[in-house]
Amino acid sequence: MSGDGLTLGDLEAPAIAAGSLRGRNVVILGGGRTGQATAAFVAAAGASVTVHDTDTIDRVVGAAEAFAGGAIHTSFGDAENLAPLLADADLVVHSPAVTLGFPTVRPAIERDLRDFAARAIPLTGEGGARGPVLISEPEWALRLLGSRWRVGVTGTKGKSTTSNLIATILARDPSHPVELGGNNGKPLIGRAASLPPETRVVIELSELQLPSLHSAVDVGVFTNVTVDHLDRHGSVGAYRSVKRLLADRIADDGVMVVNLDDPVVAAYAGIGRVETVGYRLSSPIPGGVGIVDGWIVAAGVLRAPRFGGGVAATGPSGRIMPVGEIALPGEHSVSNVLAAVSVALIAGVAPDAIRSAVSSFTGIPHRLETVAVINGIRYVNDSQATQPDAVAAAVRSFPKPLILIAGGRSKGLDLTDLAPIIVERCSAAVVMGELADELEALLRSAGLKRIERATSVESAVEVGTSLANEIGAASADGIRATLLLSPIGSSFDMYNNPFGARGEAFRTAVLAQIEATR
Repeated sequence: MSGDGLTLGDLEAPAIAAGSLRGRNVVILGGGRTGQATAAFVAAAGASVTVHDTDTIDRVVGAAEAFAGGAIHTSFGDAENLAPLLADADLVVHSPAVTLGFPTVRPAIERDLRDFAARAIPLTGEGGARGPVLISEPEWALRLLGSRWRVGVTGTKGKSTTSNLIATILARDPSHPVELGGNNGKPLIGRAASLPPETRVVIELSELQLPSLHSAVDVGVFTNVTVDHLDRHGSVGAYRSVKRLLADRIADDGVMVVNLDDPVVAAYAGIGRVETVGYRLSSPIPGGVGIVDGWIVAAGVLRAPRFGGGVAATGPSGRIMPVGEIALPGEHSVSNVLAAVSVALIAGVAPDAIRSAVSSFTGIPHRLETVAVINGIRYVNDSQATQPDAVAAAVRSFPKPLILIAGGRSKGLDLTDLAPIIVERCSAAVVMGELADELEALLRSAGLKRIERATSVESAVEVGTSLANEIGAASADGIRATLLLSPIGSSFDMYNNPFGARGEAFRTAVLAQIEATR
């Protein structure tokens, strides 16, 4: 260490502004977007910063550009040289993927990090202890946010769309600025402390981030908890336990928003520690949100005390808006809207503002994103769908003729129940990547007649377009067929990026179809 250690108070915004990190030795574990943002923040505070990553710098998206100036030291491509860095560190900030106990963390990193954790001061308690500090970027960002109103959103699927939708609705209230960050690729660490005190902050939280959190949010939102990331957590039970952690990270005077249509999440409503708002696709329970006669309806949802308290305003009979005005496709999107509406009511957003925001929200990239309609073929980018329930929801969102593009790297999930859903909803499939053999065998055995192979996303678009032209049929809305990228597998067999690069490749290939028709 460069001195007698740090206190937790040294990590708070006023202390940092006064120079608490100046000259300190700081190690950032993980050189991706989170690590890059954290390194820039700490370097600006005057610390001596070293970024460590077991990948080579050319394999980490954006790293070569972020660290090109030389002001930040780097240690890439070596899992064995971490111990000397930790020996002199005052502060170690780890990215969500580098968390103790995760089987994806390399043994050498796990060993050295455990040794450092054993001598680091605890993140809970009074905070008067002095010594080295081990903290995650999400936890530090939460501490820097202070008393700003914080909404944490988690779930196996739907958390990105729901987080963005919540932020979009909250932004219709001009009296409160809105900030969105977290698992959406926009770490909060560099801007948390400078946000106006009245800012409402929406934080997307993945199962990577939750285990390292100790600070609380004001509202915790659960979209669903199904099965995913068994390669990381080993079992369904372990994965569910991690997701449930958000329920324990809600302030005592906070609110938990739960999806009553999801059996795992619905059970959280019985925890009883904080007030709960339940939402579902049927009539609402008292104090919840639901659907009655084609309308989204609230049944006495309470505003948060800081926003006036009392029952949130609605239209007659608790009405908010017609379900038919939701621009997003699929029943699962309606569920995401109900979650966002619940948060908006807690925040006291006017029902007309909610209706306007929801009806104009068309989604976010890589999540049932309509890229283009070309010669009657609708091209949909759902690159984030790397889990059976997400793919099932996607194929149920569009009518036949529907051609599915699927493949990638296996995540160790059971696809048996997904196959008959694909056969029922899809006219044909194009398979690619490491999963191609497994998917073709599975879909053929389930009865799908038309299955083609592709070697890349680009060739999949070409093959899929040919199929769509062959089997397309005239319709009243002008859509002859839909070509849907909803891959099932992760993208790491072809790309370094979790799913964004694959989605961008799909978009580029689709836009090339436009050029080809000119």
